[in-house]
Amino acid sequence: MSGTHTEVPVLVSAPLPDPVPAEEYERCPVTDVLRRIGDKWSILVIVLLGKRPYRFNELHRGIEGISQRMLTRTLRGLEADGLVHREVFPTNPPSVEYRLTPLGRTLLDPLSALAEWAVEHAGDIAASRSSYQAG
Repeated sequence: MSGTHTEVPVLVSAPLPDPVPAEEYERCPVTDVLRRIGDKWSILVIVLLGKRPYRFNELHRGIEGISQRMLTRTLRGLEADGLVHREVFPTNPPSVEYRLTPLGRTLLDPLSALAEWAVEHAGDIAASRSSYQAG
């Protein structure tokens, strides 16, 4: 998390201060990335763009329930982080295409691992939630 915690090979083996300072947690690059990809739409957008480039309207039609404004905000955030490239074509009206950058493509394997874990353990999590709610 801090300068001493930037090269964490395995999360559980990394020494953490006790208590973890709030400021350090806020500055942590892991926290930052999880905030970006942990919003409602970013993972879906990254996965779709991992398959191929999309024009804005095509991407909008391909994600049920997302507003144009939210898709724009999501794409801008991913673009600001260097994960998505936006290309404007000089047509009338201009058309815009989005694709993952090389950096964005490096996120696909970790997201796939997380997805595999979630699918593998979905039943365990559902059972635990049910047991917890039953009291």
